[in-house]
Amino acid sequence: MNEQVPHDKSLDNSLALMQEGYLFIQNRVDRYESDLFEARLMGQKVICMSGQEAAKVFYDSERFQRKGAAPKRIQKSLFGVGGIQTMDGKAHIHRKLLFMSLMTAKHQKRLAELTIEQWQASISQWEGAEKVVLFDEAKDILCRTACDWAGVPLKESEVKERADDFSAMVDAFGAVGPRHWKGRRARNRAEEWIRGVIEDVRAGKLGAEEGSALSAMAFHKELDGSELDTQMAAVELINVLRPIVAIATFITFSALALHKHPECKEKLQSGKSDYLEMFAQEVRRYYPFGPFVGARVRKDFSWNKCKFNEGMLVLLDMYGTNHDSRLWENPNEFRPERFEEWEGSLFDFIPQGGGDPAKGHRCPGEGITVEVMKASIDFLINKVSFEVPEQDLSYSLVKMPNLPESGFVMKNIRRK
Repeated sequence: MNEQVPHDKSLDNSLALMQEGYLFIQNRVDRYESDLFEARLMGQKVICMSGQEAAKVFYDSERFQRKGAAPKRIQKSLFGVGGIQTMDGKAHIHRKLLFMSLMTAKHQKRLAELTIEQWQASISQWEGAEKVVLFDEAKDILCRTACDWAGVPLKESEVKERADDFSAMVDAFGAVGPRHWKGRRARNRAEEWIRGVIEDVRAGKLGAEEGSALSAMAFHKELDGSELDTQMAAVELINVLRPIVAIATFITFSALALHKHPECKEKLQSGKSDYLEMFAQEVRRYYPFGPFVGARVRKDFSWNKCKFNEGMLVLLDMYGTNHDSRLWENPNEFRPERFEEWEGSLFDFIPQGGGDPAKGHRCPGEGITVEVMKASIDFLINKVSFEVPEQDLSYSLVKMPNLPESGFVMKNIRRK
């Protein structure tokens, strides 16, 4: 029992988590004036923590492991059962190097180029449309882009269904009931599809360009020299494709930020490349994406007057750390200029996790996210003009994950 650590009074916080969403941890950090507290979720004792120092501890692989942290319901919708997010130690580092090899500057550049081509190709259809919902378009565009870049064959008639499935897996993260089951069904369909593609490559029925994500996953060798089984190769290839499609959320929030902050739009039109980078990073910091991340205590230790017992579940507050007033001046203001002075700490800015991506569990695709966002923001500002009709652009911090309610409707779209 941690006597010196605040304990949330509720018998079980699961309902409160559903009712408070992204702010669940932050609300209690503020209430107890403590960076960590104990709570009960789904009947088990959990330590919740927030802030830069907490992130440093959380990403110490001597103290924490991922095995047993992601509930099966999240593996069966978002990550895939047994995927890289649930691995530890040497096996994790070996598998992580496979992902890192697909996320190099060269791959980032190629994905950004393909994204631009897809946006450009869409303009002629949009010009004749009464209205366009940006989130839906971005999802389809990024699905085409991801599959083209990865070497995965995708018929035009399949694009919408595949994009919707990737999106449904992400949407199931914080959901119970119909949204969760929709995500599970989407994952089953996607795994069946990608398993078939991997089998065709291995049987020589389908070519896979060397260096492509498809080739890398189909022929990856584990530490013991064995190939990934077909199911695991499919899970990991989906773990490359799905996050690229999920960038549609950041693109939609980018459009919302441009609409709400016309002064940013003017600066972006002036063509300063560093401001485009700062703007993309501020979108990732300010708007809701990942709420928190979980791990299990590897072995007993104490930190900040709190005893962490082996096997205990710990949640790190990503959203709260990105809005921590000790790290970010006026954190609830949207201000890209704050990234002028930012020194690139691995633990104060964690929209897709913290720590070193090569050694730990931070998302290796952050560079891809930023480059695809920059290409898309530049397109929305400099390649098309459009009107933003009256619509519900609100988003709730309760629903996890989240999006502007309308998906960002655009009309009267014209090529510039």
